Amino acid sequence: MSYVSGFLLAVSDENRERYRAHAEAAWPIFRDLGCLALRECWGADVPDGKVTSFPMAVKKAEGESVVFSWMEWPDKATADHAFAEMMKDPRFEAMGEMPFDGMRMMWGGFETLVDCRA
Repeated sequence: MSYVSGFLLAVSDENRERYRAHAEAAWPIFRDLGCLALRECWGADVPDGKVTSFPMAVKKAEGESVVFSWMEWPDKATADHAFAEMMKDPRFEAMGEMPFDGMRMMWGGFETLVDCRA
């Protein structure tokens, strides 16, 4: 089964288009490094919680939206290699500053347990 790198972050609503363009520019780099799929999802129904929630996790401020993102890899070794190589890739450096606060981004790697598709 595949391996997934998941991300959760807050992005200023004003930076929505900038974020989209940044993600689209990153895709060819990730694809060339072995990524099978990239999904960038802008929060449309992400309620505040009382104990825990996506907005609480990223310390979402007024005027921001939660972004949930994931990348599918053939395996963990490919993902690990890609993230190491990405930092050396001049295309990644040329993309400039990220359009979000990286200090409030969380990420992790996940082994696929169930994969159901229509």
